[in-house]
Amino acid sequence: MEVALILLAAGKGTRMQSDLPKVLHAVAHAPLLEHAMASGAALSPARTVVVAGHGADQVRAAAQAFDDEAQVVVQEEQLGTAHAVGQAREALAGFDGTAIVLYGDTPFVQTETLENMCAALETNDVVVLGFDAADPARYGRLVMQGDSLDRIVEYKDATDEERSITLCNSGVVACKSDLLFDLIDAVGNDNASEEYYLTDIIGIARERGLKATAVTCDEAETMGVNSRADLAAADAAFQSRARAAMLEDGITLMAPDTVYFARDTYIGRDTVIEPNVVFGPGVTIESGATIRAFSHLEGCHVARGGVIGPYARLRPGAELSEDVRIGNFVEVKNAQIAEGAKVNHLSYIGDATIGAKANIGAGTITCNYDGVMKHHTHIGANAFIGSNTMLVAPVHIGDGAMTGSGSVITSDVEADALALARAHQVEKPGMARKLLEMLKAKKAKQQRGS
Repeated sequence: MEVALILLAAGKGTRMQSDLPKVLHAVAHAPLLEHAMASGAALSPARTVVVAGHGADQVRAAAQAFDDEAQVVVQEEQLGTAHAVGQAREALAGFDGTAIVLYGDTPFVQTETLENMCAALETNDVVVLGFDAADPARYGRLVMQGDSLDRIVEYKDATDEERSITLCNSGVVACKSDLLFDLIDAVGNDNASEEYYLTDIIGIARERGLKATAVTCDEAETMGVNSRADLAAADAAFQSRARAAMLEDGITLMAPDTVYFARDTYIGRDTVIEPNVVFGPGVTIESGATIRAFSHLEGCHVARGGVIGPYARLRPGAELSEDVRIGNFVEVKNAQIAEGAKVNHLSYIGDATIGAKANIGAGTITCNYDGVMKHHTHIGANAFIGSNTMLVAPVHIGDGAMTGSGSVITSDVEADALALARAHQVEKPGMARKLLEMLKAKKAKQQRGS
């Protein structure tokens, strides 16, 4: 049966103390909403509907950046979870499959758990995701009769006996779409908060003789984010799982607790990651690479055998072929570096193409920005760029060409040529001593005057 996702993302998140909608705060360099959408996306949903409220335009942009076919609807008034789900009715008109309700501030529900919920729907009409809480606190409680879910009771409406139950409600629900909206129509707001609770659909379903059950998951999957402290805890939880997964997949982490991954980081087996490396979004590292200590990578690709760092920075658009060497204090941005090329230290390579086995000397800068426009530098295969060369783009250095140290290259250099572009050295005997004496005398005069 086809699946549709309904993601509730309308809350302002007052406890976050932020102008940013709560679901747009990031864990592992991705909005909470993206994590939640990614969990459901693995089910190949026929439709995805995001229910926004506060900051709806920002939420829409984030949702459609992840899935350009996602539909975003707006809950103008915050009247409870059932009311929020009801806003998706029109977007799901004509849909005849399973609807799964997820939450934009609950980022870690696993795809396998959602698959288990769908499987449970084969013998039930409504399925709720529950978890055994170490500290049930103020969670809603799932009241079970054997394998049957009798009702869900919100903490503020629960009796003392019901509060003693440790099986808690995550809020995630799976139900056939048309039945879900039919049940929502029967929900009232006669409760302590005068809100329309999605949880009330269980009692309504049971009154109609329908079958409901709960699927359970690890409590960690249901972690919600309501404050900055929660956000930090969620990021720590993500990093812990990501590190464990990398180690399991054959990647060496020399100091696992010091390496930070993004949600979409991909690293091939037999790669070695040294301490204090940070991966921003959009990084792919192929097998057998080495990322040395204190490097920062984002939006880049490193092919097999690459060695990066220490203290290197790869920015978006850095495309490194096999066996490329990027050394200490080198920054690469929007540049394609061919097989076996070396940029070993103290250089900036931006908006450039570097040919195979080219050697870029220390202190080289591609001067790519004129204050208005970016310009491209091309360095050919086997070229040798002398230390402290300034390459003023647009400029083309031919295959096998060389530049002398300290050159400022403003014109193209043909293949196999040597380019020297530096001022003629002038020496004035005794001038250093005379200049020093003059400066000392000037300083002494100033001190006497004060």
